[in-house]
Amino acid sequence: MKIVVLKFGGTSVGSIEKIKNVAEIISRYKKEKYKVIVVSSAMSGVTNDLVKKSKEISENFPDEEYDALVSTGEQVACSLIAGRLIHKGIKSRSWLSWQIPILTVGFHKNSRINLINKKKILEYLKSGGVPIITGFQGINKDDRVTTIGRGGSDASAIMLAKFFKAKKCVIYTDVEGVYTTDPNKLKKAKKIKIISYEEMLEMASLGAKVMQPVSIQDARLNRINIEVRSSFKKKSGTFITKRNNIINNKIITGISSTDNDAKVTLVGVKDKPGVAAMIFKPLSKSLINVDMVVQNISANGRETDLTFTIKRDDLNKTKRIISENKNIKYRKLIFDRNVSKVSIIGVGMITTPGVSFRMFQALANNKINIQVISTSEIKISVLIDARNTKKALKALHTEFKLG
Repeated sequence: MKIVVLKFGGTSVGSIEKIKNVAEIISRYKKEKYKVIVVSSAMSGVTNDLVKKSKEISENFPDEEYDALVSTGEQVACSLIAGRLIHKGIKSRSWLSWQIPILTVGFHKNSRINLINKKKILEYLKSGGVPIITGFQGINKDDRVTTIGRGGSDASAIMLAKFFKAKKCVIYTDVEGVYTTDPNKLKKAKKIKIISYEEMLEMASLGAKVMQPVSIQDARLNRINIEVRSSFKKKSGTFITKRNNIINNKIITGISSTDNDAKVTLVGVKDKPGVAAMIFKPLSKSLINVDMVVQNISANGRETDLTFTIKRDDLNKTKRIISENKNIKYRKLIFDRNVSKVSIIGVGMITTPGVSFRMFQALANNKINIQVISTSEIKISVLIDARNTKKALKALHTEFKLG
């Protein structure tokens, strides 16, 4: 069977008119003789409203019930899409994750899909039907609904493409593809026609909101090519594929920035083996992701300063965990919510010397101070004052000629 997996994000199904448009897109693939599997997110704003309600009920709302609650948004969208297709004379029905079933492992709120039972969906496809499947969720060994992280419908689509050996996986969203940087922050941003898994993974992890990082990792591991395109414009999008498929003479492919980071500094920490582990172990147990760790060199051999970044939403929890950890001795605890991580990404920097200098000099020329630096093979990230984010993006976009 010539199968295509189509995923529609929340903005693509955000109103009745937009859902009617989605049905038109699906019908075009049917006319091209594809067997179509559709994955839908909740209508835009619905999941946020459900999360807000859970917090109004309790600041410690149970994870199991959180998943049961927020997973309902996708059910509404899928039913509306199926209803519109039936109205157009196309056989369709909505499927909840447990009806297939889609099996997950891991923790609530952050599980991973590890198995999809194909039998029912294959039978439905052979009968000419279009299954509309709830994204972002699955069911665990205890028969409880689990969710796979915000933006998890991307991962649902990737894994369905894997298990059903789809010819294509298309992610429909409200933008025309992946851009060199956030077009809302820099008007000169340009659409990237083709990008490697590795570059896309770095961009998604470092602030680009087009794709969920976990989904890119799944696509890379399973060699599933992805096209990201607009639900509202009939234009080609961005093709995400393996590095060997790309001929690119650019050093830097894109620039990402974050708007949800916070910086934590422990001043005067005892400088002895095992201190960093004592600090980060309880944070790890609480599923707090730590990034950009810097430890200053101890001048006296007794004390040092330790700085790291976390997501801003985890700041209060981090404060509490560190304060309650009696094993850690320090003189002062400093927090900064007004920071942004700006990163340049590109496989071209592997073979190009001087990229770091060019980045740092461009920022210096614009009087932007660097607080923390971290690097990998294909990215350089700096932490700066959040007020300078747009200025930094503009300077780097110009320096690396991405316009």
